[in-house]
Amino acid sequence: MCIMAWVLWHQYGGHLRTWSLTLLLQWRTGLVSRGGVGTPPGMSGYWRVNLDHFQILRAIGKGSFGKVCIVQKKDTETMYAMKYMNKQQCIERDEVRNVFRELEILQEIEHVFLVNLWYSFQDEEDMFMVVDLLLGGDLRYHLQQNVQFTEETVKMYICEMALALDYLRSQHIIHRDVKPDNILLDEQGHAHLTDFNVATIIKDGERATALAGTKPYMAPEIFQSFVNGGTGYSFEVDWWSLGIMAFELLRGWRPYDIHSNNPVETLVQLFSTVTVQYSSVWSKDIIGLLRKLLTVNPEHRCSCLLDTQSSTYLTDIVWEDILEKRVEPGFVPNKGRLHCDPTFELEEMILESKPLHKKKKRLAKNKSRDNSKDSSQSDDYLQECLDTLQQEFVIFNREKLKKNRYGRSQSVSGLESTDEADAETEVEGETSTLNMCGSVCSSTTSMN
Repeated sequence: MCIMAWVLWHQYGGHLRTWSLTLLLQWRTGLVSRGGVGTPPGMSGYWRVNLDHFQILRAIGKGSFGKVCIVQKKDTETMYAMKYMNKQQCIERDEVRNVFRELEILQEIEHVFLVNLWYSFQDEEDMFMVVDLLLGGDLRYHLQQNVQFTEETVKMYICEMALALDYLRSQHIIHRDVKPDNILLDEQGHAHLTDFNVATIIKDGERATALAGTKPYMAPEIFQSFVNGGTGYSFEVDWWSLGIMAFELLRGWRPYDIHSNNPVETLVQLFSTVTVQYSSVWSKDIIGLLRKLLTVNPEHRCSCLLDTQSSTYLTDIVWEDILEKRVEPGFVPNKGRLHCDPTFELEEMILESKPLHKKKKRLAKNKSRDNSKDSSQSDDYLQECLDTLQQEFVIFNREKLKKNRYGRSQSVSGLESTDEADAETEVEGETSTLNMCGSVCSSTTSMN
């Protein structure tokens, strides 16, 4: 494999210079690829997933520079959510690095309580991320619909998110944006964490220092680190956010009156002066867990799975049942409706200047127009950025990855079966020889 990587490196040197050896080997085995529209020469047929392989069904959400729609993969008829981000807007808003980091993280992880990435690809206009489709809506939507979450329901969300955060910690990932908006429910009501746009990877005792996240859910040490410097922060911040979210689901509002426009300096003082008020109707055990999650000092905070499991409130939990989704959720979204703002679909169809369903025709027209232009007109900074983005974008195909793994396991299984058969033949031969010896010995003995 190393020899093959070396050959590929030299054969496609101009295209592969920025690749790490790991990415190169993954590319060769069919797991990821850089480019897509600009793949290495001779390899254009190697990456077959693109927008044409999906049937676009409807729009279900949007962000500042990205939108989400429901799609169906034509060959397997599997339904997914597809997030697409306009390249030019990402460049203009300096968001390309965040998108690339999110892709880097999502390509390396998979968990039952995460929204997992299946494919990533690109065209001239957009970058695409195809992920698990969860039709139960996000917790923010249900809060806005005045859903009254019971203690038992929130208890299960805490357990499921604790397992997700524990997994992320094992992968050295701080999510940094745990909040109701980023918790999606499946049709059965189980919670899944999404949106790794501000997530970061820390290893070997490193500490994060950036001011990242959504202010009302950010832990005190993030603000403290930003204002006063110091040692930074680590995985504990996600558990603080989990505590804020759990409180909000139970009460309908957050324990601290923090908004996005609050100056960071005032927030540092707030945590030392404001006392959280817990509802008198809540059980003592859940209040005890929330107090541990919302401990200002991260060294004393409940901030790992073991801490959570040792809570009195969760002593009755069978964690294997939680992991296997055998516990029935207390809140099940209505299966007869789509749990999102219906105006997203109208905006895509009526107001959107570049609707996704007309992309193919639009790109063909743009290509024809570009060919008629003087090439010097496109030789500007934006075009250079777009070209670099296209070359550096990493294509991913989890379906292919799983098939490769399955194929390898089957091959190994086949080899083991052959070896076992050979071993059985050898054993049978040995047994027959021993039996023959035994019969001869017995005859000799009887003769004596």
